[in-house]
Amino acid sequence: MQSENPLIADFVKLANAAAGTFAGMTREARESARERLRGAMGGMDFVSREEFDAVKEMAAKAREQAEQLAERVAKLEAGQDTKA
Repeated sequence: MQSENPLIADFVKLANAAAGTFAGMTREARESARERLRGAMGGMDFVSREEFDAVKEMAAKAREQAEQLAERVAKLEAGQDTKA
């Protein structure tokens, strides 16, 4: 059984309108926050994961080569000391 009280019907319409307005405000606030974040982060230089991994691998290879060269130099110097 439906109530035909105009006061209740007006209240229901008002509540529905308020819910719709609140949902719109929430969407607008979310989009505004996203735009601000994009603007703030847009000026920063970030690298992709692939670029980071590639540079990390290059650094590991360079470190390994440096260690090998240091060992080689140490052997060569040790050989010089025995000849002198």
